[in-house]
Amino acid sequence: MSEENSLGSVEVSLSPLQRFEEYIQSRRKRMTPQKKQLLEHVFSRHEHFDADTLIDNLPDDAKGIGRATVYRALSEFVDAGLLREFQLDGRAVYEHDYGYPQHDHLYCKECQKLIEFQSDELIELREAVARMSNFRVTGHRFIITGVCEDCRMSKRRRRQRLDMI
Repeated sequence: MSEENSLGSVEVSLSPLQRFEEYIQSRRKRMTPQKKQLLEHVFSRHEHFDADTLIDNLPDDAKGIGRATVYRALSEFVDAGLLREFQLDGRAVYEHDYGYPQHDHLYCKECQKLIEFQSDELIELREAVARMSNFRVTGHRFIITGVCEDCRMSKRRRRQRLDMI
């Protein structure tokens, strides 16, 4: 579930590892080598992933990290504000949150591709709707589902009369 277009980054004062260490210390938890290795792996690339994909793509020296450790670490990364979790087709999908700009997604139901985009018009609409209700916005998640061009083109078929209705 990687994406083709990068939206850039937001300048942050701490690295993801430093931010997580700060979070761990504030919760009086322990930084384990497994959590550190998972965090470094997750932030070495920018892509959307689920827990199974993360486990499958771990380097050989990290294959000993158990499934339960991965799930616990992902939950802590979300709580620490490093990752954002959202649901797609009944499964938890993760993406970078720390150091990455607010954005939305197009989701292809055929190939499960996620395409990130930013829209000033969408932000303006969000703010206008919030003003009408005297609502203070703290964030939003917007996922448009459909079929991407690659999937549409691969399934070209002759138009039928029912398609014209």
